[in-house]
Amino acid sequence: MANKTTVALTLEQFREIIDTMRSGGSGFRPNNRIAACLVLEANLGLRIEDILQLHLSDFIKDGSNYRINITEQKTQKKRTFIVPLAVYQFIFMYCSENSIGKTDVIFPITTRAVQKHLQKVADYLGYENIGTHSFRKFFASDLYESNGHDIELVRELLQHSSTVTTQRYIKRSSQAVEDAIQKHVFII
Repeated sequence: MANKTTVALTLEQFREIIDTMRSGGSGFRPNNRIAACLVLEANLGLRIEDILQLHLSDFIKDGSNYRINITEQKTQKKRTFIVPLAVYQFIFMYCSENSIGKTDVIFPITTRAVQKHLQKVADYLGYENIGTHSFRKFFASDLYESNGHDIELVRELLQHSSTVTTQRYIKRSSQAVEDAIQKHVFII
């Protein structure tokens, strides 16, 4: 799964995958834990390996929101993430319902277990090129679309060192670039 290129989810795919994970299907059982960690990935833009390291005590009250300070597993960069109140409430409820203490790992599972279950759900739904990173790409694409196509904002939130990497996440097609250039013609 790591070698193939994953695509960003659409909102419809995101909802269908999470709903199917929660209800189960032919060949796989319901798994609310994996659904919850993918919901968190889609809402925070963190990589799955960073989601799987989180503790409830990592969420720090900051005004009307929360934040988390982490060192990314992949890059070893220290990052601070703003966590909207609704996202914190979601994870707090999940922890309460599953008797997860403040210092316990919220999702004590492996990245591979998440990937395998997600693959079963994606296959069941007939989706191709869907992986855990599709949820991070969904985060990036949605932010890009809903914030005036501000690629620099998305780059900053994903902590990419280059907008070239961010462009791959949001799949700004050559057709979109061509259309933008065609619209920007001022011949006098």
